[in-house]
Amino acid sequence: MSTISEIFGTMVFDDKEMKKRLPEDIYNSIQNTIKNGKHLDLTVANVVAKAMMEWAIEKGATHYTHWFQPMTGVTAEKHDSFVSPKGNGVIMDFRGKELVQGEPDASSFPSGGLRATFEARGYTAWDPSSYAFIKDETLCIPTAFCSYGGEALDKKTPLLRSMEVLGKATMKILKLFGNESVTSVRTTVGAEQEYFLVDKEVWEKRPDLIYTGRTLFGAKPPKGQELDDHYFGSIKARVLAYMKELDKELWKLGVLAKTEHNEAAPAQHELAPVFTTTNLATDHNQLTMELMQKIAKKHGLVCLLHEKPFAGVNGSGKHNNWSISTNTGVNLLEPGETPYENAQFLLFLSAVIKAVDEYQDLLRISVASAGNDHRLGAAEAPPAIVSIFLGDELMSILEAIENGARYDKKEKEQMRIGVHILPKFPKDTTDRNRTSPFAFTGNKFEFRMVGSSDSIADANTVINTAVTQVLTGFYEVLSSAEDFTEALHDLVRDTIKNHKRILFNGNGYDEKWTKEAEKRGLSNLRTTPEAIPHLLDEKNIKLFVDNKVFSEKELRARCEIQLEAYSKLVNIEALTAIDMANQLILPAVSKYTRELTKSIALKKELGLRDDYEVSVAQRLSNLNSEAFARTRELEGELTAVKRLKGAERVARAYAKRILTKMAELRALVDEMESITAKEYWPLPAYGDLLFSVK
Repeated sequence: MSTISEIFGTMVFDDKEMKKRLPEDIYNSIQNTIKNGKHLDLTVANVVAKAMMEWAIEKGATHYTHWFQPMTGVTAEKHDSFVSPKGNGVIMDFRGKELVQGEPDASSFPSGGLRATFEARGYTAWDPSSYAFIKDETLCIPTAFCSYGGEALDKKTPLLRSMEVLGKATMKILKLFGNESVTSVRTTVGAEQEYFLVDKEVWEKRPDLIYTGRTLFGAKPPKGQELDDHYFGSIKARVLAYMKELDKELWKLGVLAKTEHNEAAPAQHELAPVFTTTNLATDHNQLTMELMQKIAKKHGLVCLLHEKPFAGVNGSGKHNNWSISTNTGVNLLEPGETPYENAQFLLFLSAVIKAVDEYQDLLRISVASAGNDHRLGAAEAPPAIVSIFLGDELMSILEAIENGARYDKKEKEQMRIGVHILPKFPKDTTDRNRTSPFAFTGNKFEFRMVGSSDSIADANTVINTAVTQVLTGFYEVLSSAEDFTEALHDLVRDTIKNHKRILFNGNGYDEKWTKEAEKRGLSNLRTTPEAIPHLLDEKNIKLFVDNKVFSEKELRARCEIQLEAYSKLVNIEALTAIDMANQLILPAVSKYTRELTKSIALKKELGLRDDYEVSVAQRLSNLNSEAFARTRELEGELTAVKRLKGAERVARAYAKRILTKMAELRALVDEMESITAKEYWPLPAYGDLLFSVK
């Protein structure tokens, strides 16, 4: 049996393989490109491509693909073989030009008007900072995707731009602290992935799960997660076998899969990796989601990545653990033990606080989707109101700095940044807050709002860019100051004072917090159609354009794409609900009612009591008639909404009118399910789904 160290990264053309297979000068050149962003010469690319192809063929690959992340939220790939004609035969060939650039159809992906149907040309460009890998006997080359005019049509390009500008802004700040040894700064992320596993045979009998990823109908089962017996419980043998195979395949691809366990809801689980550079973490998470679903089917299971596949139990998120690190191994969100480190930590902490406060709407937008709207605000998912949790000890330190007071918890000393020693702030001295959207957890921030099916690229692009903007402003203040220490102290103090409204350590589910947040002036964008249009607020356009992360044209395209995606998803859900009602539920209830009426007639002939039959038949008949009426109303609303013009107007109508009608229909259907004999009900019940994996 192979050890983990023997299989880890065996399907990745990583640094070890490059060093082994490339001439020293070529290796040094590609490393310069990866680490410093230097231009890759075509002669170098040709040598790399040849070595990469030879390695891939040794591993059984016959094709290559430019693997990219369009704005569909999933990955895309077009496979080409290494085969090229030569004389009367063929040779295996792969050149530098094919490595660094591809040409997929740009008009068939969401573009928000950036590409028309007749304007098909688009380009993929190799991202050498993300290693190539082999999947399904195909060499996958991670790439960015752009239009003929150069506009980003993917999620990776803006992410790489945001990482670059944040690195530059951070370097400038570090030099003010006299740090000359750092040559690069990167953001790091670890994305915890929650998911559900259900039996494939049961799943196949649920059209709503097949078409939408969530149950549109379903009465509450007698048992849910009330006993908390599933969370961290013993993992069932079938699930454990799945997890073991998933780990093994991820390790081969260099994904640092680390922790796995049962989550709070029945049939819910989690996989957490070790953190890595943000663009790698993004690629790895996309691979993780793909393999989760693929491997599940081999075990007779289906992996559900929808944010709320089942009403009444926990939804699934993707906790995005974000930090900033230097090439010398220093985590800039680590409090440290010296005055120098403390001062530096507090400056970066203040920058994050200000960034989250000023761009709270963008953080909400970065996780906005039809699925996540069902999840946010309950069952351990944070609310739609963005706030920061720091814990009691760090909050006390910041309050002391703001007020120029003494910090009394450990040592009585005046809070003067960089002059007197700030008491060491150990990790994990405070409780965790599951209701906080943005929580400090010792040496990183955990952004808990990200949905389980989301790409983490969007959230990290926003965080990186917002923090870049703040650090740029901080640099302007500190670089021109006569007394750096005094200016640093004042800057941190004023930042805390001006942005403390975003800090909240309490219960995010409490109605009092909603009212308090409103008083503080915090935004509460409850639905995706409410949130997305704020992407085009003047301050947000300025943020992205000034930092060259998005052009205004790209932002407008993304706004259009997200609104249209929301409307399309809700439309599919509504059509599915109508089909299920018309073809399955209404006929089934009618059939059962007919059987009850036959039983009533027979009992009357025999002089037997028919209380049950009469009561249930009457109740079902009334409910079925009401459900039929609601189905017709839903059909009418869909027709009316489709006549509307404008992406925002249409999306708002789907949120307010269509989802409302769907909820009304569901309430009736779920009530009918609870009193219909199981043999007549056409769908597997919640209990069958949640407890299907033995």
